[in-house]
Amino acid sequence: MKPWIETAPFINSYVGQTESTNLLLNSWCNEKTVAQFTTVVAGFQTAGRGQRGNKWESDEGMNLLFSTVLYPIFLAVKQQFLLSQIISLAVKEVLDSFSEGFSIKWPNDIYHCDKKIAGILIENDLSGNTISRTIVGTGLNINQEAFHSDAPNPISLRQITGTVHDRKDILQAVMLRLMEYYNQLSNGETEEISSRYLASLYRSRGMHTYTDASGEFQAEIFTVSPEGYLWLKDDKGALRKYAFKEVQYIL
Repeated sequence: MKPWIETAPFINSYVGQTESTNLLLNSWCNEKTVAQFTTVVAGFQTAGRGQRGNKWESDEGMNLLFSTVLYPIFLAVKQQFLLSQIISLAVKEVLDSFSEGFSIKWPNDIYHCDKKIAGILIENDLSGNTISRTIVGTGLNINQEAFHSDAPNPISLRQITGTVHDRKDILQAVMLRLMEYYNQLSNGETEEISSRYLASLYRSRGMHTYTDASGEFQAEIFTVSPEGYLWLKDDKGALRKYAFKEVQYIL
C-alpha cells in the first residue's frame, strides 16, 4: 500500500476498506515489527468501533478514520489517562484553527458546542506495571453532509464551516500535534498537559444536568483525577466521583 501522505513525518498506509483500522493495525503489530506512529487510514470501515462497543457512522471517503500505534513504555499503567489527554488535545487543538466552540467531552470525545465531531478509542497492551503498546483509533467527521444513524448529535467540520476540507492536511496537522505532545509526555512534562486538558473540557464551567444510577442532578465539573475519574460537585456541595459510563451528560 502506498503512503496516503507522501511527505508525512510518520509512516502511513491507506486502505480503501477494512473492518476496523484498530483491528487491522493490531494484526500488523502482532505479525511484525511496526514503527511507532505508524498510521493506518481507511476510506470506509465495515465495523468501525467506538468506546464500549458503540459503532461509528461514516460515509465512504468523507471523513478521517485512522489508527496509530505508540509504544509508551515510559508510562506506568496508572498514568495511562495521560494518553487520552494528549490525543484528545491534539484533535481538539487542530479543529480550533477552523472555528470556535470545540471542547473535549470527558473522557475523550470531541464536541462542537453540544454536538459530537470526533470519537477516540484507545486500546493498551500492558507489560507488568508499564504500557507496552497503545493503538489509538480516531473517527473525525470532516466532509459528511448528513448523518443517517440513530446517533443523537453528530456533526461534521463541513457542516460547521460550510467548506469542504482536505482530509490529508488535517491528518498531518493532528499527527504533528500528537507528536509534540508525546514528546512532552516522554519528558515528564505532565502538569501542562493536564491543565490544558481541564481547561478544554466540555461544560468546564457552571452547573449542568447529569444523570447516574440514582437519577438526574445538577453539578459542575470539579476536576478529573490523574487516573481519569471525573469529579463533579453537585448543587448541594457534595463531591461525586465517576468512572467512564457511570455518569451521563444530559444534553
